[in-house]
Amino acid sequence: MDDEMDDFDVDLTDEASDTPTKRKARIAIVGRPNVGKSTLFNRLARKKLAIVNDTPGVTRDRREAPARLGGQSVIIIDTAGFEDAVGESLEASMRAQTEMAVRESDVVLFVYDARTGVTGLDEIFAEFIRKTGKPTVLVANKCESRASDSGVGEGYSLGLGDPIEVAAEHNIGTLELDDAVDMALREVDLALDDSDLDMSEAPVRIAVIGRPNAGKSTLINTLIGQDRLLTGPEAGVTRDSITIDWMWQGRRVQFHDTAGMRKKARVHKILEKLSVWESLRAIKFAQVVVLLMDAENALDKQDMQLADLCYREGRAMVLAITKWDLVTDKSERAKMLREKVERLLPQMRGIPLVMFSGLTGKSLNRLLPAIERVQIDWSAKVKTSDLNAWLSEKTQRHPPPAANGRAVRLKYISQTKTRPPTFVVKSSRENAVPESYKRYLINGLRDDFDLPGVPIRLHVRAGVNPYVTPSS
Repeated sequence: MDDEMDDFDVDLTDEASDTPTKRKARIAIVGRPNVGKSTLFNRLARKKLAIVNDTPGVTRDRREAPARLGGQSVIIIDTAGFEDAVGESLEASMRAQTEMAVRESDVVLFVYDARTGVTGLDEIFAEFIRKTGKPTVLVANKCESRASDSGVGEGYSLGLGDPIEVAAEHNIGTLELDDAVDMALREVDLALDDSDLDMSEAPVRIAVIGRPNAGKSTLINTLIGQDRLLTGPEAGVTRDSITIDWMWQGRRVQFHDTAGMRKKARVHKILEKLSVWESLRAIKFAQVVVLLMDAENALDKQDMQLADLCYREGRAMVLAITKWDLVTDKSERAKMLREKVERLLPQMRGIPLVMFSGLTGKSLNRLLPAIERVQIDWSAKVKTSDLNAWLSEKTQRHPPPAANGRAVRLKYISQTKTRPPTFVVKSSRENAVPESYKRYLINGLRDDFDLPGVPIRLHVRAGVNPYVTPSS
C-alpha cells in the first residue's frame, strides 16, 4: 500500500540534495495512438500509473511522473496519441495538448509501432517534431519478435536518428534507451530560473471528484489559469487520474483530476471500470477531497454515496457547487442546499459548502481557503489533559447507559493519530458502550474542539483489570 501511495507524490526535488541546483529535465513520450506510449511510460516510471488498453485513444490528458533516465532524475510525460485533427473536436484538443507537451519538454521520445511500420500519421508528426528542434530519441516499440525487423528499418525515413529497438511490455531495450536519453540530455540546459517551483515542501494533495460532466477539469483549469486539462460537453472526457502541481500563496498544492463516477450498476465497459478504479485510488491517497456538483442537480443519491465513501476513507472534504452563475434565486437555493446537507450528512456536520462558477471563476476565491481550513482541522492534535477534562464533563452531564444493570465507566481518553483525528476511550466494559453514545461523544468532540466537517474516529477499549491474572 505504501508503494501505491507514492504514485501520488510526484517529487520534483533532486534525490541527492534537499535544495536542487538545477531543475529536472522533462521528457515527453509522444506518437500516434496505440503504439505503446503508456506502456513505456509505466515501464520507465516503474509503476502502473497510466491506464493501458488495446483500445486506441485511452490516454487523453498529459500525465507526469518521476523517473530515472540517462543517469539522472527526470520527469516523464505521457501524452495522448497524435491525431491529424483540427477545429473544436476532442481529437483536436488532444493534439493541442500533445503539441504543448512537446514544446514544454527538454527531450522527446518519439514512439512508433515497429510491427506496423511507419505510417502517414507518423510522418506528419515527425515533421512537427523536427521543426521544434528538440533533442529527440526515436523509439521503435514492440520489437519482441522478427516481425518488427522491416518496421525498424522504415524508422530511418522519419529523419529523427537511429531507431532504438524496444519492447516496453517485455522490458526489452530499456538499457539502450537509457544510453540514448543520456546523449540527448547532454544538449539540454537545466539551469534554474525564477519560474521553477519550490518543491522542498510536501504538497497538499487535493482530489477533485464527482459525477461525469460535473466540470472537474474546467474547475482545475480555471484555478491554475491555463488550459492544462481537456474539457468538453460530452461526459467521460477524463479517463486517467491526472496530477497537477501548483503553488498557492507560497504553498505547494497538488490537484488530482479524476474521471466521473456513475452508479456502479451503470459501469460496464472495461475502460470505465479502470477509470473509476483510478478515481477511487485518488480518493484513498488524497488529503482533501473536493466533491464537485452541478448546481442544477446537486446532492442527489450518487453525490451522497460519494460523500459517504470519502467519509469511510477518512478524508477531509469540501462540498463544491459549480455553475452557480446559472442559478437565479441564489439565496433561496443556498439555504435549501445547506439544509439538505445537514439532513443527509449528519456524520459530517459542519462540512464546508462552497458555491461558485468553475467556468468564469466568479466566487472561486472561496474554495482554496475552505480547503486549507478543513485540511488543518483534519490534521488537528488535541492535548490529552484537555480531552480528559472534556470527557469528565461529558459523562457527568450524560453518563453512558448501564448494561445489564451494571454501570459503564469511561476512564480516560487520548488521541492516537491525526488525519483523520482518531481517539481511544478506555472503558470498564469495552462492548457495553452503544453506538448512540459513541455518536454523542463524536458530536461533542466536533463541537467543543472546533472540528467541523472532518471525519472523527472513536474507539472504545477495555482498560486493564489488575484483579485478572493474565493467562500463561
